[in-house]
Amino acid sequence: MRRYNKEVIYGLYNDEEVLLKAVRKAKSKHLEIFDVYTPFPVHGLDQAMGIEESRLHQAGFVYGLCGTLTAFLGMTWIFTKDWPIIFGGKPHWPVPSFIPITFELTVLFAAWGMTITFYTICGLWPGVENPQLDLRTTDDKFCLAFDANDVSDSDVRSFFSETGAEEVNTKSI
Repeated sequence: MRRYNKEVIYGLYNDEEVLLKAVRKAKSKHLEIFDVYTPFPVHGLDQAMGIEESRLHQAGFVYGLCGTLTAFLGMTWIFTKDWPIIFGGKPHWPVPSFIPITFELTVLFAAWGMTITFYTICGLWPGVENPQLDLRTTDDKFCLAFDANDVSDSDVRSFFSETGAEEVNTKSI
């Protein structure tokens, strides 16, 4: 299990719009947010938290390009050097017939590469147990968490009461 060895103060919200307002208010007050947990993706949360766009799509392009080159260069080598069979008037280098296999390997390399990259970055491999602050965040609650060492307890609790948190808790993870 991944351990942060941190004391976390978190507030639970019932609505994603209230959570978004709380995140924006925390950013305007220069409070350092530890993390936000939601049961489903919340539109605009990344921008509100100041998280940059992922570069996973760039890695996917590189993986797809590797698949394209593997297929095209592999079939070129096979049909021109390794096994150059010309029969029935067919061309020596039949590029149009490479398209289906090239497409399939492009998609395969991109999909596997992005999946492995995503799992590695996020630590989502089988057997890895990530800490959860509250099990209800996977069902119907929205959670905004602060590192207890970065903020004072009274300030954060008053922040949560101002922003409409339904519940405030502390947990070591």
